[in-house]
Amino acid sequence: MSIPSESAVEEGGGQEREEHERNHEAAHHPPAPSDELFDISTTVDPSYIISLIRKLVPVDGKTGNKSSEVDACDASTEGSKSDGREHSAVLLSQNGVMDNHDNGIEAMDTVELTGHDGGDYESDKKMSALMGEDVWEEYGCILWDLAANKTHAEFMVQNLVLEVLLANLMVPPSVRIMEIILGILGNLVCHEASCRQIPATGGLIEVIVDQLFLDDTPCLCEAFRVLTLGLQGSECVTWAEALRSENILSRILWVAENALNPQLIEKSVGLLLAILESEQVVAGMLPSLMQLGLPGLLINLLTFEMSKFAGERVPERYCVLDIILRTIEALSVTDDYSQEVSSNRELFRLLVDLVKTPDKIEVANSCVTAAILIANILTDAADMALDISQDLSFLQVLFDIFPFASDDIEAKSALWSIINQLLIQLKESQMSLSTLYQHVLVFVSKSELIEDELLDHQLGSCNAGAKLRRKATAVREIIGMLSQWIALKDSNKESNFMMDNHLDDGTVDRLLECCHKYILLME
Repeated sequence: MSIPSESAVEEGGGQEREEHERNHEAAHHPPAPSDELFDISTTVDPSYIISLIRKLVPVDGKTGNKSSEVDACDASTEGSKSDGREHSAVLLSQNGVMDNHDNGIEAMDTVELTGHDGGDYESDKKMSALMGEDVWEEYGCILWDLAANKTHAEFMVQNLVLEVLLANLMVPPSVRIMEIILGILGNLVCHEASCRQIPATGGLIEVIVDQLFLDDTPCLCEAFRVLTLGLQGSECVTWAEALRSENILSRILWVAENALNPQLIEKSVGLLLAILESEQVVAGMLPSLMQLGLPGLLINLLTFEMSKFAGERVPERYCVLDIILRTIEALSVTDDYSQEVSSNRELFRLLVDLVKTPDKIEVANSCVTAAILIANILTDAADMALDISQDLSFLQVLFDIFPFASDDIEAKSALWSIINQLLIQLKESQMSLSTLYQHVLVFVSKSELIEDELLDHQLGSCNAGAKLRRKATAVREIIGMLSQWIALKDSNKESNFMMDNHLDDGTVDRLLECCHKYILLME
């Protein structure tokens, strides 16, 4: 069964629950902003944050009292002269998201699951619970916003927000409250200090991992985000231990394969990428992932995204395509398993098709990653270069990717490596005069791009000699073909073929001179 693309509505909620969901749809928060935006200066009274945390303390269903497990929260408020209500306007001016913070401020403390004279007990119980959930959602969303700030996040952790959230996870809450809890945790884990405290909160990581078995898309997206960030932190080994079982890994792959929602695909594959990129955890988890069919899953996902891209260009799917390619790239450079990628001809075909995509500016990053992958594959399976050595359009678009690689030294080195292997295959095939002419025509048409790259000495200044050799070797192959063309042209001036060629001799000579200068400089 496929994962739904919208949040599931709890059973028994009826029309009231559906209306509640619609009214709060706008309250769904985006992921945390990038790290550099976290330390925005804000003016929020600490006592207000404490009061918000206290409002989230779960209520005992029988007594209506706050959970005793987090009573320590009360101690933090001693000496505070303000319950923080006057600061709601300040908070609104900072994030522009929440409104009516005072609405129902006391409701969380006064919910009681008892009937009244002349009333219906079950109806009262349902309405009280719903009212409590509304209030919890309002305060939870405020904390979700505040947790994006490093200072607020650390203060929240110091005042037992992790214990409060864990207590709520044990209830268990509704899917909307679950999403908010995971959203708060996702923002907290973005900061190193607060991230270190999550493993120290006994059982919290394990409970977060348990949420991977939900069938609610927003909750799953937030759960994957929390786990991905955890694996990227200093306590990654602890997070990995909670994910190591085959049951958990199977679930991660199942969600990635069956999800319909693009964001959920991105988040689930992002977790796989975090595993592959972590030197501390990949060795312990990759063998199980390989046995569970990770390479086949990634190639199937790429095939699907490429088919969607060819049929209709949907911007929200571009990031999905990119992260799938990055994950395959990470797999292609892992010891003992790179062959699983390099031996797949269907993958190679998909990558070539993507690189040859016209108007590639929309998916420029993906094209760069695809080129790096092609270079990695050709390193292990050089025979595949023969399949594309006669494809002039492919050679031409390789030069078009250089501007998108910008300052990415690895990407530029990969492009030169591919060009070098294609030209070597071409030389060994004893090309005809017509084939030589067509390739020189490509060089001339891309002469400005080639000259710009030869004037860029980034590869020459780096310590990686292999990268420098790839570029220099490719340039020598270009010199050989240009020189061969000039020699043939001069010795066959009377031939109809030479008279009908459309190459500008001045451009050929200038490009050849530029290539020679580069080689002399490198020597």
